[in-house]
This record gives sequence, structure tokens and C-alpha cells, in this order.
Amino acid sequence: MLSDCAFRAQLAIEGQRDLFDYWLHSAGKRLLPARADLDPLKVPRLLPYLGLIDLREGFDRGLFRLAGTRLRDIYGKEITGKRLGEVFSGTCEAYWRRIHDRVATEGLPAHGVVRGPAEGRDHVLLFWLRLPLSDDGLRVDRILCHDTTGPGDRAHVPAEFTLYRYPPALPPAAQGVRPNTARAR
Repeated sequence: MLSDCAFRAQLAIEGQRDLFDYWLHSAGKRLLPARADLDPLKVPRLLPYLGLIDLREGFDRGLFRLAGTRLRDIYGKEITGKRLGEVFSGTCEAYWRRIHDRVATEGLPAHGVVRGPAEGRDHVLLFWLRLPLSDDGLRVDRILCHDTTGPGDRAHVPAEFTLYRYPPALPPAAQGVRPNTARAR
């Protein structure tokens, strides 16, 4: 497994590094911070890019409890109060299900880059970060999200910069795409 320092070094966006540092600091001596440990006012410039997925009713009933204003632009609709299946549907559903399931079951942060984060949003290049939260210190009950768009529009992004396209014909490992997760235990 990668150390926290190595995971942080892979984050391409300054706001994601800032949020990761805040998340680590908020955990204190515990493995994972709780939602109550986070004060959004400590990272005010990141608020438009943050989302909070609530998994307390189970993974299949997970929903975006909160979504910053920029997420509306990224996903093409208001996602606050929407279930994961409503936000991530169609050809991108399996990708996001794997990501969120892995964060929830392993309690590890994850990050990546994807073109077309939601159905009908193929023009969006998304840099995403998912950070697990746990009220009881054992079970991940929420996922803190940071989503931001990449540089320029689709016409100006080199093809080799696109790391993932839908629909996937093969599992990510067979396509040479490896999810990046890390957290030293």
C-alpha cells in the first residue's frame, strides 16, 4: 500500500491536496475522521466542489446529502438529495459503483480522472477524490467528495490525457487502468 505522502503526491489538483491534508488532520489519532470532525468553514474555497455521500441507510440507498454549487455544472443537474443511482446511471454506473464500494468497504481514499462523469456529460473531464468518513471508527458511513473539471474543453485536451471512457468493454485492470488508493494502516 502507498503511504499517505505517496497518495497525496499523486493528487493533481491543489484543492484536492488541501482537502486530503485537512481530512488527515481531522482524523487525529484515529484511522478515519467522523463527519463531526469536519468544519466546512475551515476550507471555504473548496465548498463549491465538495459533496457528501450518505451511506448510513446502506450502500444501495446512498445519496448525496450535500453538493456544492459547482457540482451542478459538472453533473448537469442538482444532485443534492439524489440517490447514487440517479446521479450515476447508464454506462458510467458500474464505474462509480466500484469506486464508491471500494472506498466504503476498504475505508481507503481514492482518486482519479474520468471523461464523462455522468450520462450525457462526455464533454466533462473530471478530477475526482473520495475520502471515507466513519462516525464509529469502524464502518464507513459517509464519503467526502471533491470533484473539479480539467483544463479547457474537450477540443483542447490531448487524447492521451483521457484515462477512462465509457462504456467499458473490459474490467479496469484489463484496460490497464488501476484505481489509485492508499492509506497506511
